[in-house]
Amino acid sequence: MIPKIIELPKIYDKRGNLSFFQHPSNLPFEIERTYWVYDVPGGEKRGSHAFKEQQEFIIALSGSFDVVINDGKEEKSFSLNRSYYGLYIPKMYWRRLENFSTNSLALIVSDKPYSESDYIRDFDEFKTLVNGK
Repeated sequence: MIPKIIELPKIYDKRGNLSFFQHPSNLPFEIERTYWVYDVPGGEKRGSHAFKEQQEFIIALSGSFDVVINDGKEEKSFSLNRSYYGLYIPKMYWRRLENFSTNSLALIVSDKPYSESDYIRDFDEFKTLVNGK
């Protein structure tokens, strides 16, 4: 699988819209962990790691930010700024979140519970693992 934007259902209502996601109709995995990132100071970055096994789905519930992913050979950026779509990231993709707007809120769901041993925090090590060199 490759990273991709997943558009979520949007139920329009004059009282306010509603969106949701669930497995298997919207997400390619069952959710094991949910966390969020907020109050990020201007110019700061979050992430800057890859996972050996974990998959994630990232949504901008409020505000905007960019998710920059790298497959070990090339980099691609996704701007998230709507609460009715998010970015699916399979395992073994380096990711970082940057360019957070004021009051932005990033919601992340994953298919694994937290495990420090699943993280790859060194980019050179990641490139070696993913490229086999």
